[in-house]
Amino acid sequence: MSIAMAVPDRDQRDRAEQLGRELADEVHDPGALAEALAARFRRLADPAYLDGQRFVAPGIGPTHGVRTPIQTAVRRGFDRATRRASTSELILVADRLLREPEREARWFAIHLLERTLVAEPERSWQLLRRAAAEADDWITVDSLAHPYAKGVLREPYRWAELEQLTISPSPWERRLVGSTIATIPFVERTAGRTPEIAARGLALLGLLIGDREPDVQKALAWAYRSMALVDRDATTAALADQAETATANADGHRAWVVRDSLPKLEPGAAARIRARLAGVRRRPGAPSTSRAAELAGRFGGMGLGRPMPEPPLT
Repeated sequence: MSIAMAVPDRDQRDRAEQLGRELADEVHDPGALAEALAARFRRLADPAYLDGQRFVAPGIGPTHGVRTPIQTAVRRGFDRATRRASTSELILVADRLLREPEREARWFAIHLLERTLVAEPERSWQLLRRAAAEADDWITVDSLAHPYAKGVLREPYRWAELEQLTISPSPWERRLVGSTIATIPFVERTAGRTPEIAARGLALLGLLIGDREPDVQKALAWAYRSMALVDRDATTAALADQAETATANADGHRAWVVRDSLPKLEPGAAARIRARLAGVRRRPGAPSTSRAAELAGRFGGMGLGRPMPEPPLT
């Protein structure tokens, strides 16, 4: 089942954009805006699309079932109508929407935080971190990857925060590391494609590869393919090393990621690495073999993953 079927027509998108413009009347009252947004999304919901969402993202949690192009049109209308709204107002709206149960409201908030990230990086990042900590589906995680990538590029010290997420007990936060690295080359095609990006990205992927969670593995392979666009030689060398490790240890988790990363390599190099992995397959129930998992085990007694009080939005 595909959730990309039945693309909305122009009239539907125009109507959705108008609904988004109308939301701007409530920008001064985040609670009222959240209620108005929910009411509009209920009107725009598509039961067939909702079924598709639940199929491709099992366990996604509450959603209205609003098609992606319609959500985009609502956001576009709101953006145009709030061009002169203060950043502080938009951050307070995002803060409120992140507390809504339906995922469409949270995705709307993530989009707003991408808007506010330049003018208010610290408060925006605080809310992005909250959204990451609460994420429980791959659609939300991959939505977060775009503003995360922008934040990392604008403030390189945030690479250290990505590194911290490699030992998170949440597979969704670990997936966010891969999704962010995968997205960086496309957020800014110049700053996101320097040798330093490949060096830093490959180092973090090297910590996570071997993770047992399929959702994390998919993001890691996506990230390796993106890094091949940035520095194909370095990525080829990294994957060749990982293939050797996978073969030596019959590490199917690692081997799966390497295989799924190969299409962006030079065909001859890809064929050699694929041949080296012959017979190495994932085994049900096999534990994580990543360096990050080893580190997480060492520090588990220090309270890693313990719920912490949410700090006030300052």
